[in-house]
Amino acid sequence: MKLQDKLDAFKAEFEAGKLPFTLEAQDHELMRRAINELNATGAAARALKCGDTAPAFELPDADNTRLSSHDLLANGPLIISFFRGAWCPYCNIELQALEAAQPEFRSRQARLVAISPQTARGNRQSIRDHGLTFPLLSDHGNQLAALFGLSYRLPDNLRDLYLNRLNLDLTRLNQDDSGTLPMPARYVIAQDGRILYAEVNADYTRRPDPLELLPVLDALR
Repeated sequence: MKLQDKLDAFKAEFEAGKLPFTLEAQDHELMRRAINELNATGAAARALKCGDTAPAFELPDADNTRLSSHDLLANGPLIISFFRGAWCPYCNIELQALEAAQPEFRSRQARLVAISPQTARGNRQSIRDHGLTFPLLSDHGNQLAALFGLSYRLPDNLRDLYLNRLNLDLTRLNQDDSGTLPMPARYVIAQDGRILYAEVNADYTRRPDPLELLPVLDALR
């Protein structure tokens, strides 16, 4: 089953109230409205795209060891997936799909990292819960996401919904009170820093299948 099929199946169950954490119809409508409003700003279209140069970075992993883009690109291309955090079920489904594609990525000498604003503790939880074998990096305050054009501020009413209806305190989870998140995005970066593939979507329920990256990686071989 492709990644989007899994995301659609989860979304259908969530909105039908078939999961332990259920919301009212007006709550789902608020979330849909927030997605539509972000999409209407055109933010995704303004993010870095193919042909642009990716910003260099150095971020801590789950063990607080700092990893640099320079080192990650030393032996081949780099795949970067920006995600919202361990609290986001859509992100968790995507992380599992990326892990399943790891043998294909490795056979093409490509490194994979996933980046979110969550702390090292949250990254350790994600790695433990999903059996991940690739690094998760902490982008405090979404500073790197902003350089990629991915950072946006959550509407106050949506922050309230997360906190009061889903018990998700993003300020505590991310150790940051900016109220920002990254739009989910996936990039392939060549060793010279050029972006060879870019997929950004203001709708966090829509994500490309990891195997779509294989032709891009094959073209580099």
